[in-house]
Amino acid sequence: MAAKTAVVIVNLGTPDTTSPSAVRRYLKQFLSDPRVVEAPKWLWFWVLRLLILPFRPRKAAAKYELIWQQDSPIRAITKAQAEALGRKLPVTVVYGMTYGEPSLSTELDKLQQQGVERILILPMYPQYSATTNGAVADVVAKWVMQQREVPEIIQIKDYWQAPLWVKAMAQSVRDYRAKHGGEDAKLLMSFHGIPQEYEDKGDKYGERCRLSAEAIAQELGLSADQWAYSFQSRFGPKQWLPPYTDKTVEQWAQEGEKRIQVICPGFAADCLETLEEISVENRDIFLANGGEQLDYIPALNADDAHIEALAAVCAPYLTAWGHGPSVDKS
Repeated sequence: MAAKTAVVIVNLGTPDTTSPSAVRRYLKQFLSDPRVVEAPKWLWFWVLRLLILPFRPRKAAAKYELIWQQDSPIRAITKAQAEALGRKLPVTVVYGMTYGEPSLSTELDKLQQQGVERILILPMYPQYSATTNGAVADVVAKWVMQQREVPEIIQIKDYWQAPLWVKAMAQSVRDYRAKHGGEDAKLLMSFHGIPQEYEDKGDKYGERCRLSAEAIAQELGLSADQWAYSFQSRFGPKQWLPPYTDKTVEQWAQEGEKRIQVICPGFAADCLETLEEISVENRDIFLANGGEQLDYIPALNADDAHIEALAAVCAPYLTAWGHGPSVDKS
């Protein structure tokens, strides 16, 4: 009989509410992670507490207000993804967050209490970076250090190479264009950025993003002048991976592009960076520079094609553990 097994999907996290105090708690945890901000601890301690946390939470809270529904979109979507994936796979599927609630460590505690002996961790970041997937591995490692009986744990590194994921991303563009038009619109694939120095130190995230974008463009049959990729969400004064999304959108508008479309292949679930930064901030930049329409094509979220792709990513590991191929339990 196969050992009791579970899959845990993990995303970044979210404040509990849109209040400045809740956003401050979340940002303090997130920005205190040395995987996210690599700086001398003594210096960053004071910068974070004196220059960032007194001011940034109120501004961020206002942005969260724009996208918040009954819950944070990223938490609601990740929950839906776990439930949908649980109907596809022959094992328990739960979700946790690296920062905020429900915390990954708490979910691992629950699985341990339930007698789960094998755990497959699936970070919901298609392209590995030390700042995201690596941070998940840190949480898991710290949790393991506190356990006397350690379950067998495998963390999937990333899944940008998965054929079904590439097809799902391309199909989301086709489906959007079939419904809303814009077949001739230039397509921008915007990924979350990281500081250039992180890549210089060996994080190959930028290369993975480029290869992801090329694979999606090839699947769509796009020529080189019909698409580009870029990096968004810069923070602080340092150089980040180029080209920048906001500068690209501005340039395209100034060059005469009237309608463009943006997808975010590094985001498995819509969140502040897609629903506000792309759909609001970058749309405003495009319109202010002469553009007429910027369409944001939603993340894959809990779409069937996305869940099928995730199930296919998990299946080889579960089969090796004696659980057979994925099955739809709906």
